[in-house]
Amino acid sequence: MKVNIVMSTYNGEKYLADQINSIQKQTFKDWHLFIRDDGSSDNTPSIIREIAQKDSRVHFINDGQDENYGVIKSFYHLVKHTSADYYFFSDQDDVWLPEKMEVTLKRAQNEASNTPLLVYTDLTVVNENLEVLQESMIKSQSHHANTELVQELTENTVTGGTMMINKALADKWQVYEDLLMHDWYLALLAAAFGKLVYIDKPTQLYRQHDTNVLGARTWSKRAKNWLKPNTLISKYWWLIKSSQNQAKKLLGQEVPESTAQMVDAYAHLMDKNWMNRWRLLNHYKFKKNRHFHTCVFTLLIVTKLGYKR
Repeated sequence: MKVNIVMSTYNGEKYLADQINSIQKQTFKDWHLFIRDDGSSDNTPSIIREIAQKDSRVHFINDGQDENYGVIKSFYHLVKHTSADYYFFSDQDDVWLPEKMEVTLKRAQNEASNTPLLVYTDLTVVNENLEVLQESMIKSQSHHANTELVQELTENTVTGGTMMINKALADKWQVYEDLLMHDWYLALLAAAFGKLVYIDKPTQLYRQHDTNVLGARTWSKRAKNWLKPNTLISKYWWLIKSSQNQAKKLLGQEVPESTAQMVDAYAHLMDKNWMNRWRLLNHYKFKKNRHFHTCVFTLLIVTKLGYKR
């Protein structure tokens, strides 16, 4: 069994060594870590180089190159760099709990290897000093974890740093442009073509700090949004339209007819009149994971309040 870990770094010198150290302390030891630096201007490449010299399982795949791909394209190239049976995705600034890989691999091996599979877990949100802010990110922010395609179309609950995919799903990943995030798209592929599995257990500490590319939603972030309702509505619409465009990438692929109809309905909701939008929302049960967000989502879809093409 070949197990790869893929990591894309960018100006991550502050926490990178801690993250790699937590990978080295995994109870499962037979892995290879492939790191691609995305054009860092700090000491990140030197840290990677030094660690790779001491641990033959760590590979710096673009040492000396500084082209900035962006996080999605960077991870795409990492997955395509070297074939494996399983791929774990790692951020540069978190801490993996010791049994993360062992627990995930044990669950994955219950599934057929030729079925596209994504396994993900809960995570504990911490501050810069690893002090706990939220014991469960899933329960505090998403209410529940998604395992079905209809759920993932409208809202993603898969955090990239907790997920593992198998080769069958990696082979299905053929595009990286115009995606919201690679974790969300891979979750869609898994739910549409195979299986999306959630383990109700935190397997990493998700560190919140000033330079996070994406971070957990906090009350301060929410308060700032509500002080600017026009901006908030624009953000809602950006998310809705972006998720619809992402869903369109599933169309034309070999999915069951009923699945294709559901995806097409979501992707083209805004092309319908208000009565058909309402009908499709109810027929397919397109909604968010929290009741309040579902109310906002439904209101915007039906009324087109603030909608711009």
